[in-house]
Formats: sequence, C-alpha cells, structure tokens
Amino acid sequence: MVVRVGVNGFGTIGKRVAHAIQLQDDMDLVGVVKRRPDYAALQALRAGISIYTPSPEDAEKMEKAGIRVAGTIEDLLSSVDVVVDATPGGTGAEYKKLYERYGVKQVFQGGEKPHVAEASFSTLCNYEEALGKKSLRVVSCNTTGLLRLICTLNKAFGVSSVRAVIVRRAADPKEVKRGPVNAIVLNPPTLPSHHGEDVKTVLPKLDIVTFAVVVPTTLMHVHAVTLKLSQPVTRGDVVSALSEAPRIMMVNSALTGIRSTAELMEAARETRRRSDIPELVVFEDSIAVRGSEVLLFQAVHQESIVVPENVDAIRAVAGLAASAEETIRITDSTLGVGQPLW
Repeated sequence: MVVRVGVNGFGTIGKRVAHAIQLQDDMDLVGVVKRRPDYAALQALRAGISIYTPSPEDAEKMEKAGIRVAGTIEDLLSSVDVVVDATPGGTGAEYKKLYERYGVKQVFQGGEKPHVAEASFSTLCNYEEALGKKSLRVVSCNTTGLLRLICTLNKAFGVSSVRAVIVRRAADPKEVKRGPVNAIVLNPPTLPSHHGEDVKTVLPKLDIVTFAVVVPTTLMHVHAVTLKLSQPVTRGDVVSALSEAPRIMMVNSALTGIRSTAELMEAARETRRRSDIPELVVFEDSIAVRGSEVLLFQAVHQESIVVPENVDAIRAVAGLAASAEETIRITDSTLGVGQPLW
C-alpha cells in the first residue's frame, strides 16, 4: 500500500518532511503548498516537487515569477490521503475545517494547541495508541527531545518525576528578524514553562516541571534534566539504556572533543544533509547518578528532530506500520538516523 501525502507549508519543517516522504517506499509526495515565489519554491521544483498555492491569487504571483503551479490547496487535498500541516503555529487550526471537508487524515505540528488533533504524538511513547487516528499532533522539538529521553528510561526503569531547565535557541538560522541579540530572556517570566505541560499531553500522569530561557544562538536547544527513577540504578545502567535506544545519540566529549552545540553542528556539516541531527543528543560525560536520581545534559536540533516523528505519524494515521519498532526501522533506515557524525 502506498499512501498519497501532501505537505502544507515549505519552511524549516515542511521542506524536511517533504524530502523525508520522498524517501519512503510506502508514501507518494503529491505536492507541497507554498505561498510566495522565492528560492525555496525554485528548490522544490528542482527536486521534482509539485507546487500548490493557498489561493488563485497566490498562484498568479507564482506564475508571474516563472514558477509553475499545479493548482491550489483544494486541488491538492482532492488528490491525497494524508496532509501534513507545516504552516506557522496557529495557522493549522484555521485549515482544519478545510482538511475535514476533503476527508483527509491530518498531521499537525507542535506549534498548534493540543486540541487541534485527536492525540499528541511521540513515536517512542504512544505509537500504538495513535494507530488509526484521523489526526495527530507531533509535539514540538523540545517536547520530542524530552519524551525520547523520558520514555526510554521509563521503559527500562520507570520514571516518577522530571525537572528540566530548557536553554532555548532564539531563532532558526534563516530568521534574521527574530531573537535577542545581547540578552538571556526568561521564557516565560513566570514558572513553570509550557514544555512540561506539552509532555503531559502524551504522558498525562507524569510529574514534570520545566523552566526555560532564550539565549542568543540559532544552532540548537540544550536541556539540563533531572529524573527521579522508580528504582536505584548505576551510571552504567543509564548509559546502556540510552546507548541502545533508537533516535538517541550518545556523545562522549572526552573521546570526540565535542562540548558545545557549535562543535556538534560542525561535525554534522561533514556527514549530514543540511547539517541535520534528527537524533536527541545526550552528552554521555554529563550523566550523573545518585541512587534513583539521574542528571544529564542533552541537545536538540530544532530544525530536524521532529522529522522522523512526522513520517511515523503518517504511517500511524494511514495504518502502514503495526508497531513503533516497525516504523522506526523503516524511517530511520531511509533517513540515515543513527549514522555516526565522525
């Protein structure tokens, strides 16, 4: 079975998801929705991707710029089984009625409110529960990173509580008009931050509190995480569990010399398309264990970490893979997840 997929939005996440869909044997990328004629539209055409627009007026602008258009979003929706909404946060909810009118399954991003979909989604945590849903919301980059860690350790040992400080990047690299230049900004100024509540849309019973600040960088997020496990463990137990888990990359700073997000991205430039690191990076040297308490640093590449989960979410709503293990095996193989950076 091959499922036909459309992607609404061709920005940071949309273009990566579109490329990932092209690599799947059980998916056919019908096209993407793009509003403006720009370099990204030209790149889509070069990659063999059909372009659709939100409206006839947008199509006219594209055609005037010499960019061929296959139709409007309604033409796309009439030709697909699943739509991945990768529009700016809050816009997906506005499109939902249109998606429902055409009877297509929907995958939204973490910038939308949880109620936009039937369930929030993280492959390592609730893939089987998501099977057959008409709509899913892939949680945000920071939430995806936290959930990969939490669900891995919960499966191995049980997790009773989590406290995390999130050091957020101010903007993506191309966003020249956003972010603090010379400040560390409380995000928000009141505690806790929203990230813990987002985790609870997938793990509603978890005791989790998060705090966040925004700093002047565009490369990655960093989390300082403290987990209380249900049983005492050794450091070796934790290292072993994380090393064997899918979509988690252990980085030994003593071995690699990598102690920063800049060095991580530099390593990725030599080995990965777009320098993407879709794995959650755990700094192995930072892991400390005190009885049943685990402390560590981890890093999240905000531009790419949710891409594998988007592919898995398509499989979940379309019923293409019966288990998390099956979709992880396929997705990670096609996207090169787990390949070494050095």
